[in-house]
Amino acid sequence: MSNPSDLDAQIINDAADALIYSDRSGTITRWNRASTALFGFTADEALGQNLDLIIPEHLRAAHWKAFDAALASGTMKLAGKPTLTRALPKSGRKLYIEMTFALVRDKDGAVQGSVAMARDVTERVERERAAKAQNS
Repeated sequence: MSNPSDLDAQIINDAADALIYSDRSGTITRWNRASTALFGFTADEALGQNLDLIIPEHLRAAHWKAFDAALASGTMKLAGKPTLTRALPKSGRKLYIEMTFALVRDKDGAVQGSVAMARDVTERVERERAAKAQNS
């Protein structure tokens, strides 16, 4: 694999965490194997779709407000800090994920889109809630 872009693509595809990249319009243009494993949508199903594909309806307004603000300001409130949220997998099951976000810029510094890394933390969240309920 002598071509650096081939290596970059392989690294993204083989990463253990879900990696989703969307352009400024919120269209998914990168979707790795871990994204398929986490959300249940194949790359063919996800690529070209809006991020609403994996955002529960009750969280969409807040997501788009933050997304648009980040694109406009060039900064993210949560940049690099993991956040716990709900996601909408193809199966419809309850899914809690921990995500980190970053803005992606071109060589001139203009924001091109956003990348998110996600991992399933459903078991941990449910275990913590059960323990909290027991102690109440």
